[in-house]
This record gives sequence, structure tokens and C-alpha cells, in this order.
Amino acid sequence: MEHLDELEREQYWEKIQDALFNEQIDQFRAEFLELHPYDQAKIFETQSEKVRMQIYSYLSSEEIADVMENIDIDDIEPFFSEMTPPFAANVLAEMSTDDAVDILNELDKNKVASFLTIMDKEAAGEIKELLHYEEKTAGSIMTTEFVVLNANLTIKEAMRHLRKEAPEAETIYYTYVIDNQKRLVGVLSLRDLIIAEGDWLVSEVMSDRVVSVPVGEDQEEIAQMMRDYDFLALPVVDFQNHLLGIITVDDIMDVMEEEASDDYSKLAGISDVDGPDDSAFTSAKKRLPWLIILLFLGMLTASLIGRFEDTLDQVAILAIFIPLIAGMAGNTGTQALAVAVRGIATGEFEKQGKWKMIGREAGTGLITGTCCGVLITLIVYFWQGDIFLGLLVGISIMATLIVATIAGSLIPILMHRLKVDPAVASGPFITTINDIISILIYFGMATAFMNLLLH
Repeated sequence: MEHLDELEREQYWEKIQDALFNEQIDQFRAEFLELHPYDQAKIFETQSEKVRMQIYSYLSSEEIADVMENIDIDDIEPFFSEMTPPFAANVLAEMSTDDAVDILNELDKNKVASFLTIMDKEAAGEIKELLHYEEKTAGSIMTTEFVVLNANLTIKEAMRHLRKEAPEAETIYYTYVIDNQKRLVGVLSLRDLIIAEGDWLVSEVMSDRVVSVPVGEDQEEIAQMMRDYDFLALPVVDFQNHLLGIITVDDIMDVMEEEASDDYSKLAGISDVDGPDDSAFTSAKKRLPWLIILLFLGMLTASLIGRFEDTLDQVAILAIFIPLIAGMAGNTGTQALAVAVRGIATGEFEKQGKWKMIGREAGTGLITGTCCGVLITLIVYFWQGDIFLGLLVGISIMATLIVATIAGSLIPILMHRLKVDPAVASGPFITTINDIISILIYFGMATAFMNLLLH
């Protein structure tokens, strides 16, 4: 069935809910399971707990597992809390191992222990192995449900093995080849297997140039690698090259969304994006750390202005241009920051080189600064009738935009070199830093050329 929009899902639910409420189990199952699991999930999560409990009783743990795999990980905890523990454990056992691990990481530790105790020993063992890996690493997002072939098998034997293992595997587009010590030695695509002669050996057909990642590799690096190579799956190995699992493209899409959300929250100057269910206290707790840091930086800006009190006393009109210059510095710095963080995240920074990127941003700052400087000089001159005041504000704007643009690109590059997430050079942070720079430039020039302003 084709993808349904929100209105179509509501209309479809109205059509099948009578079967649910009238306990016509077979009819409900036939119509509900006709939907794609994503649409099932969207309908399911909008229902009341009473309705969901009825749905649990009509569907098997395997069918509910398909629904749970299509619900956002941040919203899933209430559903497992309302299920009976044996049913919840069976649902987790039916899910892909990596998805089950993601869900268990969101649940209370006591519930996790209870589910693993009830669960089938084999499924529980696979899940426990992945739970031990550090979050946001290859080990934490890989799945152990994949097909491996021995290099000494014939293609005919390999196809027989693939048919046997395929129902439980997360993907069969790639099959990985191991030697007798279970070390990764090659990879075969499904196309390779189909077109090869039955009596050929796997070792003769496989590609031995296998791109793999260590089990402790950061998930963001893995996402970058899969994008660069256009892989559908990527093998995960230990330090002795033993094959431990694979990472599939659907997991990487989740990682990219998570990393984008994380970077966005850092650029906004908060520790994490506020959730719709967060309380006012939780939201404040996420935002306060950066705000307190920025508060102290703001006090530094205020103290700098205080040091130029004599200059302001002599030429009071200078004060009206402070917000303009500080605002322009913050805006251009944030633009340069966004370009630099994006370049680092997408790998463009490595391809271009840091000096080329900094040089380009400096050139951009020079052009934009000159244009804005000339424009504001003319505006101030015609407004106040003072060419020297106009030149002061214009030159200050030009110098500020050049310096702010360079700072906006240089700070994240420096943080990247220091192995610190460049996204922490957030918009509010770079804005405040550029406020300080702009105040120093503006009042420094005003003090130096005070005689011209007092003519």
C-alpha cells in the first residue's frame, strides 16, 4: 500500500476501528496489517492507552515489534511501560538487535534487567553483548544479524547458506567472508553471488578490499564514511579484524538525524534540544549553563564600554551606534561559523584545507565589510552632517566585519584541531566574542581620533 499522509491515516483508522471495538479480530488484523509498518506506527501512537492495550491483544509480539521499530526512540518508553513484562520481552526479542539495544538504553535499568531475565537466552545474550559498548560508537549501533560465508565454500553452497540465513538477517545485499579464525577477509554483493558459477569458490569471487570500521569508532565518522563510499552496510571489526557486526544505512540515517539535532542544539547554545514533553525546569536546566557563561562574557563587554566612559562623555552620539556595530559583528560571525561547522561536518574542510577556507572567509569579510562600511558612512554623513563620524562608524564596521568573519571560521577550526566538537562554538558564544571585538575596535578608533570628532 502507498504511503499515507496524516489525514489519510485518520480516515483509514475510522474505517478499521469498528472491527477493533466489535472484537472482529480477523478483520482488524487483515486491514491493519495491510498498512506499511510506518503507517501502523503513526496510527498506533495516536491512540489512547485503552485502545493500544486492545491492539496488543490482537497482534503478535513479532507484529508489534515491526510497529515499535517505526516509532521515534524518544517517544517509545511509555509503550514498553504499559505492556506486560513477558510481552514486552518477547517484542524486544523479535526486534533487530541494534533497535532493541537502542530502546533498552532509554528504559529504566531495573526494567532492562527484568526484560533480559524473561527473554529467550539467545536473544538476551546478543543484546547484552551490544549493551556493553559505549554510546555513539560503532559497537552501540551495529547489528549482529547478518550473513557470513567461509572463504572455502563453493558458490552453490554459499547460496544454500544464504537462503537459510536470509530470513533472520537485517540485510543480504552484502555478505561478508571470513577465514577459519573468523577474521574478515572479503565481501560479496548479492549480484556477485547471482552471476557466479556454482562450482566457483567464494574466495575466487569475493573482493578482498573490504572497508571496515573498528568497534570503538565514533558514529559521526561512520556516517561520513558511508556517505563517501555510498555503502548500504559497513562491517565492524575488533583490533584483530574479527567480524563483530554490521552497520546498515537505516541506522546511519538515524545517526545523521541525531547528530544534526545535537549540532543544532549546540549552535543554539543549549545542551540538548528541548523535547515537547519537557517540563519548564528541565528546559531551564538545559539552557542555563550556556546562559551563565554568556552572562559573564556580557559583563566583560559592559566593563569594556565602561573603560571608554570618557570618550562617551565627550562624544555622546557614539553610543547610538554600539548596537549597530555589535549586531553586525554577531551576524557575520554566525554566518562564517555556520559555513565552517558545515565544512568540518561534511568533510569539505579536509578537502579544501584550513588556509583556503580561512582565506575565502577573510575575502568575504573584506568585500562585505567594505560595502557595508561605505554605505553606513554615507548614511551617517547625510543623517548627522558629520563626515568624520560617518568615516569612524564606516571604518569600524568594515574592520569589525573582517575580524568577525575570520573569527567565526577560525574558532571552530581551532576547536576541531583540539578534538573538541566545533558545534560548541555556538551562535550565542561567537556573537558575544564578536561583541567584545567590535567594542574594542569601535571605541579604540574613536579614542584615537577624538580630535577629529570634536572639531
